[in-house]
Amino acid sequence: MIIATRLLRIRKSGAVIDVQIRIYIPEIEGTSWKCKYEIDWPNDTRVSEGYGVDSVQALHISLQKLGLDLYMSDYHSKGQLFWEKPDEGYGFPVPKNGRDFLIGEDKRFEG
Repeated sequence: MIIATRLLRIRKSGAVIDVQIRIYIPEIEGTSWKCKYEIDWPNDTRVSEGYGVDSVQALHISLQKLGLDLYMSDYHSKGQLFWEKPDEGYGFPVPKNGRDFLIGEDKRFEG
């Protein structure tokens, strides 16, 4: 079950392309929890998940992984990816070792 979505956009060759993000409810898997997320890139859907000792940790780790996936994407490195405004970030947390990549409001908030 999807618990949250966000719509990012890519500006490329004068066109604006939607990038839908879906975050799923954490589920128990054996003795741990997992939280799945999806990013609908223009040519592929990235499906991944984060794991934790409880549902909160699984959700938190998934949000951080998602943030890193966005910041490590070619669309980010080319300056094409945006949420509300270009160069303002995407509104997802990243782990401490990824904070050097942050831009705009993401950088101000995490810094």
